[in-house]
Amino acid sequence: MKYSRIFLLVLDSLGIGAMDDAAAYGDAGANTLGHIAHRAERLSIPSLLRMGISGLCPEAGLPTPEKPIGFAMRMKEKSAGKDTMTGHWELMGLITSAPFLTFTQTGFPAELIGELELRTGRRIVGNKAASGTKILEELGEHQTETGDLIVYTSGDSVLQICGNEETMGLSELYRCCEIARELTLRKEWRVGRVIARPYVGRRKGEFVRTANRRDYALPPSGKTVLDALQESGRDVIGVGKIHDIFCGQGLTESLHSESSVQGMEQTIQLTQREFTGLCFVNLVDFDALWGHRRDPLGYAAELERFDLLLSRLLPRLRQTDLLCITADHGNDPVHTGTDHTREMVPLLAWSPAMTRSGYLPDRETFADLGAAVAENFSVPLPAGTHGRSIPELF
Repeated sequence: MKYSRIFLLVLDSLGIGAMDDAAAYGDAGANTLGHIAHRAERLSIPSLLRMGISGLCPEAGLPTPEKPIGFAMRMKEKSAGKDTMTGHWELMGLITSAPFLTFTQTGFPAELIGELELRTGRRIVGNKAASGTKILEELGEHQTETGDLIVYTSGDSVLQICGNEETMGLSELYRCCEIARELTLRKEWRVGRVIARPYVGRRKGEFVRTANRRDYALPPSGKTVLDALQESGRDVIGVGKIHDIFCGQGLTESLHSESSVQGMEQTIQLTQREFTGLCFVNLVDFDALWGHRRDPLGYAAELERFDLLLSRLLPRLRQTDLLCITADHGNDPVHTGTDHTREMVPLLAWSPAMTRSGYLPDRETFADLGAAVAENFSVPLPAGTHGRSIPELF
């Protein structure tokens, strides 16, 4: 074992340039970080710059150190797709060969909607691809007054259900989502996630989504590096959406976060705890609040908030700690539509124990990071997983 603790931060959707196959996904020219930097004009992320992120994305036009403090490289996605689950599963060794179903153009089939109405006892309204905030403005009053369920989707493989937690109640919304999850296990309706989207407010202009969101994801398609770590007796602490993305599989502990700022604060607190293993953190606000809403300035401000917290995290790391910062896909807020974008992602790695640093060649799969984590803790990769370790990190 080289490091006793690894802190892995996923900046959800921070892509750094289109993949070679991006055109097949409608994403030619996408560059999340590059376009944010140009729109923000003065993006202040000194800690990320020290770690070398600008050298991986020259299109951003940000100051680039001759040498980062650790190692910096780009990673390509080998899986088919560009969603949260696909990206996170690949980080932990699983390659997804067929993308999950999407219903962006058509809405969900009448048979599924009818079955959901029958099983929940509630009428369905919406049933289209939409922004979560816009569909609340359109149908929130109706839902609050009638108790009907707002069902909608996006460019992702998701079925989302909105309910007013003050009038419907969280337990009832979660019950309806559990029914939807059971129904969408069928092959012809199989989506990656069912998401409960509770909100509060009574009138248009007052509606606000709350932090009581709950994701009902498909379980991973096989064992991951998380399982290998857990079975070897290591600690595997999930922060933020990690529990939902992996259905709790392979985790020894989970911490819910109400925001990416809180997720970073929880991570900083965890540096003071004694544990041996992986702290796996998802920071979702980049994606949920700014990428999907096509708000580059909001995204830039979120990056600056993260960078300030990163400057607090770095000096708290021990000689036996490794910090890795990456992403799971892109979500270019300047690109067309409201979908994720097919992009490469950064991998920034640093430990106080490192005596060498530099920019490394591109990795052909996100799974290489999971393979490096497994090698560090001397655990074999589970059958069916992929990836080659990154020896420079050790």
